[in-house]
Amino acid sequence: MRALLTLMLAWLLAAAQPARAEPFVPSGQPAPELSASIVTFQPGTLYWQRFGHNALVLREAASGRAISFNYGIFDFAAPGFFLNFARGHMTYRVVPNTLDNDLLHYRAEHRWALEQRLNLDPRQVGRLRDFLAWNVQPENADYRYDYFLSNCSTRVRDALDYAMDGQLKPQLEARPSPLSFRKEATRLIAPDALLMAGMDLALGPIADRPISVWQQSFAPLTLMQALRSATVTDAGGRSLPLVSHEARLLPGGHGDTPDRAPDLRLQFLLAGITMAAILLGLARFRAVGGARAVFVLITTGIALACGLAGLILVALWAFSAHWAGWRNENLLLVNPLCLLLIPALAGYLRLRWRPTLRIRRLALAIAVLALLSLLVRELPGLRQQNLHWIYLLLPIHAVIALVFLRAKQPDEAL
Repeated sequence: MRALLTLMLAWLLAAAQPARAEPFVPSGQPAPELSASIVTFQPGTLYWQRFGHNALVLREAASGRAISFNYGIFDFAAPGFFLNFARGHMTYRVVPNTLDNDLLHYRAEHRWALEQRLNLDPRQVGRLRDFLAWNVQPENADYRYDYFLSNCSTRVRDALDYAMDGQLKPQLEARPSPLSFRKEATRLIAPDALLMAGMDLALGPIADRPISVWQQSFAPLTLMQALRSATVTDAGGRSLPLVSHEARLLPGGHGDTPDRAPDLRLQFLLAGITMAAILLGLARFRAVGGARAVFVLITTGIALACGLAGLILVALWAFSAHWAGWRNENLLLVNPLCLLLIPALAGYLRLRWRPTLRIRRLALAIAVLALLSLLVRELPGLRQQNLHWIYLLLPIHAVIALVFLRAKQPDEAL
């Protein structure tokens, strides 16, 4: 246990001293007394746990005692946490802990844990030990979090690739993934339907580009599965399976994530057509006060939701580092201009109400822009996977525009 105790003691002593940045310099000493593993933890039931988790583990060969290196530490109570989250300026850190303590936490949450023992030779384990000992120092522990590019799983992946002299990345990059960033993220968050819909709406066309298994391994369970078919070359030139064996450390207590995100096209199409039909029916019976009130209630809610969602998408694009939400074509559907319709919709409660020419043109412009979202899908490089949102919102925008246009004065032309 001496090597592990030395590593933990060095971290504790460094944490008590002022941070002093130093470059990483490996010792070059092999570590025959240690073995290396990756432990993957089942996704949990809370929204930030839906993506699962993993950690690198160094284990003393003789005693079996182990230290885990967890790259997923963040603090809800940190100053400006939610503002930094919204801006895409999140800071995470890596912290070492005994594996037994980690397992106590996940056992309490009824989440399984699977350990994959790695076929790394003593030189490779020594490289990993040196990197982790440097990485947990206070001046090196923090890192800028990016959900797809720099998270708890990619940091584990990259540290392992370093220990393997860069052998892992070419293997995983050579495998195309059947999923995109969007499909993988929405698959993982699918048990929280509203959150999945919000995430899907916020992701732009960059999230639909083809990716490799290397990129898809931002998800811990994907990395776990990918390692099962990876190989490593040892100091003697032998090619070995990277994972020597697996062991279940904790049983799971609830269901795993679905294999794929739900296909929402049919549901959203039916919902969009149904809502459009309801609005047309209410408009037909406009002489009835109750019909007018229900029409105003529904359309005001839709205009408010679309307008606010549009402002959020604009903010993600213009003012945040969330690159996966940039250039989002859903702005043609959840249009901030919808907010300008709300005062006119309130006037619809009056039987003799007639919208102004400017308002009618605004409603028509919103519907035309929604139609444009369907047409731009045929242009090269603009095929964002948002057809379900078009099915849902285009019929509604079209009906609202139709109702406004029909309400013009008989002697007034557009």
